[in-house]
Amino acid sequence: MCVWPWEMDRRDLYSGTWYPKAMVHNGSLPHCKLPTRVFPVKVIALEDGDLEATVTVWKDDRCHEFKFVMRKTKEPGIYSTFHGKKTVHVEKTSVEGHYIFYCEGLHNGKSFGMGKLMGRNPEENPEAMEEFKKFIQRMELQEENMFVPEIRDECVNESD
Repeated sequence: MCVWPWEMDRRDLYSGTWYPKAMVHNGSLPHCKLPTRVFPVKVIALEDGDLEATVTVWKDDRCHEFKFVMRKTKEPGIYSTFHGKKTVHVEKTSVEGHYIFYCEGLHNGKSFGMGKLMGRNPEENPEAMEEFKKFIQRMELQEENMFVPEIRDECVNESD
């Protein structure tokens, strides 16, 4: 079920901290490009229904933080980002506090797709994981392209 922030009783349903619990890609990522550690994602629901996300990635042995805005589209639960080059589908799961975010588009001229099971806390949830596996099947993705990265509370550059 896809939902818009303003369809909720509370605007803060999307806002807050989200933990990436599992990820899947469409086969477009080489093994060396898969994240081995992930960090909480901060989301703010903007007044107009857009979402602002702050993401931290570990690359080249350093922390890199960036923000981007996911612009609402006419279709509920679908956002456009990176100047319209990528589409993000947000799907509520039946498990409290868990959503699936699926981003697709072109990256360096190649088709790209990455899904994330996101939760309000970092604890494992077998029921949410089962639902994520059903999402993978429904999207005709390969379960062998699913992985569970290490979740860290914050990113600290090791040379600092």
